[in-house]
Amino acid sequence: MPVIDVHTHYVPRAWPDLGAETGEAAKPWLRIESERDATIMLGSGEFRRIRHESWDAGARLSEMDADGVDVQVVSPTPVFFSYGASGPAAAKIARIFNDLALEICAPAPARFLPFCQVPLQDPDLACAEVERCLAAGHRGVEIGNHVGDRDLDDAGIVTFLQHCASVGAPVFVHPWDMPGSPRLNRWMAQWLTGMPAETHLSILALVLGGVLDKVPRSLRLCFAHGGGSFPYWVGRMDNAWHGRPDVIATSEHPPSHYLDRFSVDSVVFSEPALRLLVDTMGPDHVLLGSDYPYPLGERPVGKVVREAGFLGEDDRARLLGGNAAAFLGLS
Repeated sequence: MPVIDVHTHYVPRAWPDLGAETGEAAKPWLRIESERDATIMLGSGEFRRIRHESWDAGARLSEMDADGVDVQVVSPTPVFFSYGASGPAAAKIARIFNDLALEICAPAPARFLPFCQVPLQDPDLACAEVERCLAAGHRGVEIGNHVGDRDLDDAGIVTFLQHCASVGAPVFVHPWDMPGSPRLNRWMAQWLTGMPAETHLSILALVLGGVLDKVPRSLRLCFAHGGGSFPYWVGRMDNAWHGRPDVIATSEHPPSHYLDRFSVDSVVFSEPALRLLVDTMGPDHVLLGSDYPYPLGERPVGKVVREAGFLGEDDRARLLGGNAAAFLGLS
C-alpha cells in the first residue's frame, strides 16, 4: 500500500492578472523574489511567503522521497477560493487555478493527484466546474469550510455536496477566512485557535444542520487539521443534544452517531492527540495529512503516525495509505 498524503497545497509561479480577467476588484498576486522564493500578496499587503516547493514538481518529489511519501493530493491554497467575488468571477478564477494545477502535477501523474477548487457561492457553477475538472484529470475537490456566513448546512452547499456524491468526487474541507480581532491578531492566533474552531463549527453544522441525514452515504468527506477541536468535544455535543433537544436536536441522531460518515486528516503533531483522534473517529477514518509545504505542517511527513506506539501495524498501514486510497477511490 503506498503512503498517501491527502493534505498538501500548491501555488503556481505565475498567473494572469485576476482583476483584469474578471473585471472585479484586485485579487491575489505573486511577488517573485528569486527562482526559489516568492510572496503571495493581497493588494499591497503580504499574505504568505512561499518557496519553490509550492510549484516545482522536482522539488516536491525530492522531499516526498526523503519523507517516504509515495503520493500527494495537491489542493489549492485557500486564499484563492474567491468566495467573496461574484459567481461568474469566481468561476473564471477557479478555471485559471485548476488548469495551472494540472500543469504543476503533469510531470508525475502517478504521484500527484490534483484537487480542484469551485465557485462554491454559486451551486450551479460549482457543479459545472467540478465536472469539468474531473473530466480534465482532477481527482476531487477542496472547498472552504464556509462561504461568508453560510456554513455547510446552507441549501446551496448541500446541493453541491449531493452533486459530488453523484459524480463520485471526494471532498476535502479546509478551514479558511478566520475572523480577526485584537485578541487574534498576534501569535498567529487565527491559525492556532481560529482554524481548529472553524473546522469544529463546520462539522457541527454538517451534523446538527441535518446534512448527513440528507446526503447519501456514498459522499466521501475529509476534514483538514484532525477535524479541529471537534473530536475532543463529541461527548459535550452529545450531552447537549440529549439535554437541550429543544434547540440542539435538529439532526435525527446525536453527533456521535455520524462519526463514520466523514474522515479527518492526521496532522495533529503529537501521539496523545493522534490517539484521541483514532479512539474517537476509528482507525478507518483518519488519513495521513501534512499541510505540506507550509511551515505549520508536519515534517517529516507521517512522523507521528509512524512512531505512534499504540498503533498496530494494520492500523498504521490504514492511516499511512489504506484509508486515503478508499477516500480517493483508488483500486
